[in-house]
Amino acid sequence: MIHDTTTQVPALTPASLWDVDFYKEQGVYFYLEEVQEILPNGRVMVAGHGEMIMLGSYSYLGLIGHPKINQAAREAVDKYGTGTHGVRLLAGTLAIHNQLEAKIAEFKRAEAAVTFSSGYVTNVAVISSLLRKGDTVICDKLNHASIVDGCLLSQARFLRFRHNDMEHLERRLADCEPALRKLVIVDAVFSMDGDIINLPEVSRLCRQYGAYLMVDEAHSIGVLGETGHGIEEHFDLPPDSVDIKMGTLSKTVPSAGGYAAGSRELCQFLKHEARGFIFSAALPPASAAASLAAFEVIEEEPERIQKLRRNFQYLAGKLRAAGFDLLNTETAIIPVMCFQLEKAALLAKYCQDRGIFVQAIVAPVVPEGQARLRATVSANHSLEDLDYCVEALTAGAKEIGGILR
Repeated sequence: MIHDTTTQVPALTPASLWDVDFYKEQGVYFYLEEVQEILPNGRVMVAGHGEMIMLGSYSYLGLIGHPKINQAAREAVDKYGTGTHGVRLLAGTLAIHNQLEAKIAEFKRAEAAVTFSSGYVTNVAVISSLLRKGDTVICDKLNHASIVDGCLLSQARFLRFRHNDMEHLERRLADCEPALRKLVIVDAVFSMDGDIINLPEVSRLCRQYGAYLMVDEAHSIGVLGETGHGIEEHFDLPPDSVDIKMGTLSKTVPSAGGYAAGSRELCQFLKHEARGFIFSAALPPASAAASLAAFEVIEEEPERIQKLRRNFQYLAGKLRAAGFDLLNTETAIIPVMCFQLEKAALLAKYCQDRGIFVQAIVAPVVPEGQARLRATVSANHSLEDLDYCVEALTAGAKEIGGILR
C-alpha cells in the first residue's frame, strides 16, 4: 500500500513491551531458538548451540517422541489424512475426536469433554461463552493470560484475589450479589511460580457462596496425583469438586489443542455456543490421535510420574541448598529467582554458553523486580545432567553476584 508522504502516518506497530533489539545487541536474546532434533535423556540439538540439556520443556513426563504416540499419529494420517473437512460443528468431526473426548472425560472423571484447537482458545472460548454482562468472574492474581483475556472478552464484572489468599477470595465472594451468577477461575499449578492452588479451600468457598469453579490444569495433568490424573487426585477430592475442568494437549500430552470437561449439559452448550469451537478449525487427525495415545501412556507407565517427582525433589533440593530462592514451587516448574532483569539475562547466557537450554523470564511476563530463570524438570533427565545444571547455575550466580542468599 502507498501512503501519501505529505501526511504523517502513525507506525503500523505500537511501542513494544519487549526491547528485542537491546537484548540482541547485548547477546542475551535466547527466544525463538530453533530446536533441530529431539535427543534422548531430556536433551535437544539447537541451531547455533549444538547438543543441549533441555531445561525449559513442557514435556514433563518426557513423552515427546514416545513410540506409541508417534505410531498413533502416523496411523491417523494414513486413515484420515492430514486435515478435516471443516469445523467440528459442520463437516470436521472425526471418529478420533469423539474417542479422544470420551477418553478425556474418563481420565478426569467427568460426564463429557470438548476439545479446542489450543489451550489458549479453550480458555477464551469457554469463559467468554459462559459469562454475560451482570455475571461476576473472580480470578487468582497469577492466573494465565488466556484466562484474563477470556474474562475481559466476556464483559462480566472481573475481580481478582491475591495469589492463593483464601481470606481475600472469601471477601470477594461475600461482596457479590447472592442471586447473580459467579464463576471462580484458578490455575491448578501456576506456570511461572510452580506452586499449587489450595483447591480444597477454593472448592469449599465456592460451594458456600454459590459460585461455580473452573480449574486450568495446563501444568498439572501428568504431574499432580499419584497416577498423574491431576489436582483432584492430588488432594483426594471427589470429581464434582470442580465444575469446569480445563487442560491442554500440548504439555505433558505432547500434541496440540485444549479441552474442557464437565457435565454433558456444559459440553453440549460449548459445542453450540463457544465461538472458539464453532469458528475454529478441528484438531488435525494426527494431533487428536497422539493426544488419545498420550492419555493411555500416562496410565500405562506410572513410573514416569514417580521419576518426575524424584527429579524435581533432587533438583529443587540441590538448588535450595546452594542458596537459590525458588519461591514456593512444589512441581516440575522451578523459578530460579534473580529479581533484576540484568542478572536473569546474564545467568541465562552463562547457562546457554555451557549447553543448558534455559530462558530468562522478565517483565511484562512477570512483575518488575521478579525476573527469574524458569527451569522445568522432566522425567527424562538423568541425575548426572541435573548435577551439571546445579553446578553451572551456582557458578554463574556466584560470578554475577546478588542472586544467592
